[in-house]
Amino acid sequence: MRHRRVNSRGLTPFRSARQSNPFPWTVVTKGLMKLKGRTILITGGSAGIGLAFALKFAELGNEVIVTGRRQAVLDEVKAKHPKIHTIQSDVADPAQIVALAARVKAEFPRLDVLMNNAGIMLYKNLKAPAADLGGLTAEMNINVGGVIGMTSAFIDILTANRGTVINVSSALAFVPLPAAPIYCATKAAIHSYTQSLRFQLEETGVEVIELMPPAVKTDLAADLAEGDGITLMTTDELVKQSFASLKMGILEIRPGQAKQLAFMRRFAPDFINRQLWKASKKLVPVGVG
Repeated sequence: MRHRRVNSRGLTPFRSARQSNPFPWTVVTKGLMKLKGRTILITGGSAGIGLAFALKFAELGNEVIVTGRRQAVLDEVKAKHPKIHTIQSDVADPAQIVALAARVKAEFPRLDVLMNNAGIMLYKNLKAPAADLGGLTAEMNINVGGVIGMTSAFIDILTANRGTVINVSSALAFVPLPAAPIYCATKAAIHSYTQSLRFQLEETGVEVIELMPPAVKTDLAADLAEGDGITLMTTDELVKQSFASLKMGILEIRPGQAKQLAFMRRFAPDFINRQLWKASKKLVPVGVG
């Protein structure tokens, strides 16, 4: 792989033959992320993508803490993987974020990686009035508010330890899945927020990485069926591709179909938007806002 010279902002346009990335502008670091000897906190780490990354990081010898809302599920994780630390916490609740930050800073003063992974996806019918207007922002509170709150609460220890922030957004930040309109809006927001965060932290020693998964075989995507251009990636494959990108120093990681969605968003937006609407239209709740 050949790199062009890094400019004053630390951005390097490059094409990686190894990843066959058709979207040539990719953000890379000046160095490579250290993958061993870290202390890592993962929100939403009791299942799905979060747990898959927790297990891989633990396998590499890192100290890993995962959070989740359901204590029973965390207990199952702890029983099966005793080396992983578990803490019950809800990122949608600012008071719980404050309490979590105080506890983690006291118990794990070497914390140097925060992976903001917690998120929910709900299918919405925008043609019908919502019975619960407060419920309309549930995804915003977790997917956006949780990321912003967690990052703020831990930025001091991450800066002191010259650490890493990994924000999990989605390939749907590029083009929406219309049946999940609010979810996709949250991921577009996190994509934008992560870019701003990276610029603001560029002189602090904190690196900011964005993971933009495609559709992945987890509970969150349980209702998505393969076909109409949608392919579901396993968590094992997602971890494999993501760690390969981390080893290459890539800051904006687009595994699998995420690369194609980024490409299509730029060169054939009408086509890809219509394809995703066709693929998800049946998931829109009937008569329910």
